[in-house]
Amino acid sequence: MMKRLLTGAFLAAAMLGQAQEHNTSAKYIYPSDTLVQQKLAHWQDIKFGLLMHWGTYSEWGIVESWSICPEDEGWTQRRGPYSQTYNGYVKAYENLQTTFNPVQFNPQKWSAAAKEAGMKYVIFTTKHHDGFCMFDTKETDYKVTSSKSPFSSNPKSNIAKEVFNAFRNDGFMIGAYFSKPDWHSPEYWWPYFPPKDRNVNYDPRKYPEKWNAFKKYTYNQIKELMSEYGKMDILWLDGGWVRPYSSIDQSVDWQKAITYNQDIDMASIASMARTYQPGLLIVDRTVEGEYENYVTPEQTVPKKAMLTPWESCLTMGNSWSYVPNDHYKSSNQLIHLLARIISRGGNFLLNIGPSPQGDWSDTAYSRLKDIGAWMKNNSEAVYNTIPLEPYEDGNVVYLQSRDKKNIYVYVLADEKNEDVTLPAQIDLKNISLSKSAKVSILGNKSAKAKLQTTAAGVSITVPAALQKAPAGKYAVVFKIQL
Repeated sequence: MMKRLLTGAFLAAAMLGQAQEHNTSAKYIYPSDTLVQQKLAHWQDIKFGLLMHWGTYSEWGIVESWSICPEDEGWTQRRGPYSQTYNGYVKAYENLQTTFNPVQFNPQKWSAAAKEAGMKYVIFTTKHHDGFCMFDTKETDYKVTSSKSPFSSNPKSNIAKEVFNAFRNDGFMIGAYFSKPDWHSPEYWWPYFPPKDRNVNYDPRKYPEKWNAFKKYTYNQIKELMSEYGKMDILWLDGGWVRPYSSIDQSVDWQKAITYNQDIDMASIASMARTYQPGLLIVDRTVEGEYENYVTPEQTVPKKAMLTPWESCLTMGNSWSYVPNDHYKSSNQLIHLLARIISRGGNFLLNIGPSPQGDWSDTAYSRLKDIGAWMKNNSEAVYNTIPLEPYEDGNVVYLQSRDKKNIYVYVLADEKNEDVTLPAQIDLKNISLSKSAKVSILGNKSAKAKLQTTAAGVSITVPAALQKAPAGKYAVVFKIQL
């Protein structure tokens, strides 16, 4: 009853979730551990991953966690019958634990769809900023496996473990999203004081015993994930305001608002985590240094190649979390995002928010199926590739194989038309050919394109038959063997 009553009212607030911005770090420290180096190199080659934001907030169809944050931002606005008082709203929000019952939860279905789409790694939200745990932690009762939650009696109640096992069995690299701040923990938002913003609501220097208790709580939860949930490849830490005060970048607006030193001793956490998971990639988002093994620009694609390992995390819909009738990007847009991101040397981490019933929308499955059909012909131009300048020129995107023996030229469809219409000639920039170089079209063995060197450079001559009708959907890829 409450869910039906609130869903429509909260829709506008949910759409604002994408406004939360994360900045990339200005400095990067390449990992010295050879096992981490090897895993990082492998991760950079697999290019395409899945992110899932999921928690009790899906019941109201609202932005994840942020509506309980007492900041006056677009993405923190409260809506619905409980919104008039902060304390009443938080009580109702936390009471969602007693109704969260995703009986359609089937992680094998998700894994199969993601695998068909060509995804190679998964990052799952074990705990977001609201503190609700999607795993069977021993540190709090605010978790999906608590007897307070109706889903606790389900054989799949330890949701994170079920997700990790399903995707691991399908060959995925496994990543655990974990929020460093915890707005439910009395050691972070101490009930003695009201919370003022996203940050800890007391001075850790003045109350060191309270902060040390929070550090222990965080350490123990991460230890559980690293020691009890099988082989882990990535620890993806969010909530960059929990950081040493000395690491704050005063040129970044949201970091200027951090008033306290919130050092949780990442050196100790990393050492412990890698004891259980040798070679573990650690992504302490926006906190530059040795514990940010790759950087994570959010909802954006850099214009040029970045020198550091990186991934763009973007939503398939408008929101990170589930929103009823969300507007999803088209298959055409998603494949173009993939092409542009990898052409700059990054990975594409695509987010889908599961529903409160425990499934994705039909549209999400449809998009992944379309991507998978395209990948069957073109995956060699995705995996194990590196950037090639000029990266992008109009509707042409450039890549090369890691061994530099092949160049891949993507011709993208028009943004409003998924069919690719090829011109008679495609002029290339910054390409040098050997005498033995030859060109082909991925997925079309019969097409006989030709290479031509002119005074102006190199061009691809397109067969007349391919000019008269659509040559493919979303993006047609020419392979030039050097």
